[in-house]
Amino acid sequence: MTDFLKMLDTFKNMQSRLTAAQEALSSRSFTGAAGGGMVTVECDGKMMVKRVKLERSVVNPDDIEMLEDLIAVACTEAQKKAAEAMQAEMSKVTGGIELPFKLPF
Repeated sequence: MTDFLKMLDTFKNMQSRLTAAQEALSSRSFTGAAGGGMVTVECDGKMMVKRVKLERSVVNPDDIEMLEDLIAVACTEAQKKAAEAMQAEMSKVTGGIELPFKLPF
């Protein structure tokens, strides 16, 4: 029974550290770019897009599809950076132990 209580305490500690890491990452900013930097997207640690910046030269009303693709690529890059940072933080907290469930990022 003592081993079970130790394990339960370890998981409670890990859970509070995971929550703290998620909160810290949510305030960080991650930037993705496309088109040689003509399109940049900034998202937070929760992978929510906070800002999109477009160079004037990339806005061509005759080629909206290209602009849409560049925005999608920049969003994906920013969100990937945020997910990688979250995964790295979670790995620190868990000590590299694989959790029996998938985290939502």
